[in-house]
Amino acid sequence: MKKIFFMVAVIAVTSLWAGFSLDQKIGQMLMVGFHGTSAPKNSQICQDIRKYHIGAVILFDYNPVDKSKPKNIANRQQLKKLTAQLQRCSYDGKLLIAVDQEGGKVQRLKSRYGFYGNFPKASDVIKMDQRQIKKTYGKMAKELKSVGINYDLAPVVDLDINSRNHVIHGLGRSFGKDPKTVAAYASTFIDAMHRYGVLTSLKHFPGHGSSVGDTHKGFVDVTNLWKKAELEPYRLLNKKADTVMVAHVFNQKLDARYPASLSNKTVNGLLRKKLAFNGVVITDDLQMGAISKKYGLRNTLKLAINAGDDMLLFGNQLDPNKTVSTKKLVETVKSLVKSGEVNKKTIDYAYGRIHNLKRKL
Repeated sequence: MKKIFFMVAVIAVTSLWAGFSLDQKIGQMLMVGFHGTSAPKNSQICQDIRKYHIGAVILFDYNPVDKSKPKNIANRQQLKKLTAQLQRCSYDGKLLIAVDQEGGKVQRLKSRYGFYGNFPKASDVIKMDQRQIKKTYGKMAKELKSVGINYDLAPVVDLDINSRNHVIHGLGRSFGKDPKTVAAYASTFIDAMHRYGVLTSLKHFPGHGSSVGDTHKGFVDVTNLWKKAELEPYRLLNKKADTVMVAHVFNQKLDARYPASLSNKTVNGLLRKKLAFNGVVITDDLQMGAISKKYGLRNTLKLAINAGDDMLLFGNQLDPNKTVSTKKLVETVKSLVKSGEVNKKTIDYAYGRIHNLKRKL
């Protein structure tokens, strides 16, 4: 019976995307960052969205090339116009337009650009009553929606279990130590976003709360500090979560060879099979030092896709000298399919999951 169901699923997925080129299927798997506060028809980003059917873009305020100018976010009116332009470039009007908007230090819509900009960090949210929390996250979701952002790379469900961790604990990004409590606050956040049609992403699987280092800068090994309890929020929220973001942390207990984002054992084995998450899995930025310093682009793409990641994030944000074009990403994945290093069905399945996600919009 299971075999018949699997065959039907394969046929359904294959026929669903029969009219799309391989370039466009790969394009849907990409979330890319770009420079520019507008996206007219002749802009590179608009041409790439149209040609390759890019699935998602990520917006930043900070410009690493010229600190005196914004990268994508200058003010409310400009941002609303930019997101509308980006949607017009897309073939289905359902381009995922993402930002990191958690509250505290991590909020891209800042008050100096004319936004509210004072949303509290998670460690302060837990001091509020339930009514205040719903109101706060409702206000955040409404503001995102008002400027055309439909995908928030939040909430953080990392457990606050290491006081020496400056990435999660130090910035107050965790809702606490207890998995059930963390899941409950994250659930309230997701509900608020959903009320305004904004998608969310649990992060950072399989847990960044126990780490000491920063994956932005380089290799981070959590083997000796990581606790199994860090998986619990993902199990509790597996039906509610729209997407899950996988971290670049290395954990020998889960995979003795690869960091989580490039690990088939961690993504397909643990997150999908054991924790029963069937939604879209997105990587943390694949240009972070933990990946870029150890793996070349081709190998990174091969491992990430074969691990079970559906959406591959290239923010073009961390190093101005190492930006990567959409064309290069698509061509590299195509060559991996051609050489047999990546199975075309893996691309089809990822595309199918992304399609299901976009149906929620």
